Amino acid sequence: MQLRNYLSAKIHKATVTTANLNYVGSVTIDRELLEKTGMHVGEKVLIVNNTNGNRIDTYIIEGKAGSGCIEINGAAAHLMNEGDEVIIMAFTLSTEPMIAKAILVDHNNKFVRYLNEEQGQKA
Repeated sequence: MQLRNYLSAKIHKATVTTANLNYVGSVTIDRELLEKTGMHVGEKVLIVNNTNGNRIDTYIIEGKAGSGCIEINGAAAHLMNEGDEVIIMAFTLSTEPMIAKAILVDHNNKFVRYLNEEQGQKA
């Protein structure tokens, strides 16, 4: 069996709430969003900036539940700014294909719906 890297979780159309250059690197994500996607503190994520096209790899820090925080910390704050629209993706090594827990959030980073539902799939 060959291990492949599959998308396992995604937060789609999130808005960066803070870009803090004076912080040790990472991304802080609202705990409620972590719970909805199954993402974990310390997990590596890829962040794609829809506003300017930049991409970064970093790890997750848990933010206050219900805060809507998506905070870009450290050197990555040179590449992503407050107000930018981003997609945050986690990947998992597996021998079998998987369906990612993908969520759509509004401009305040509040859960709207699971994206898999539009494909007739349950997350």
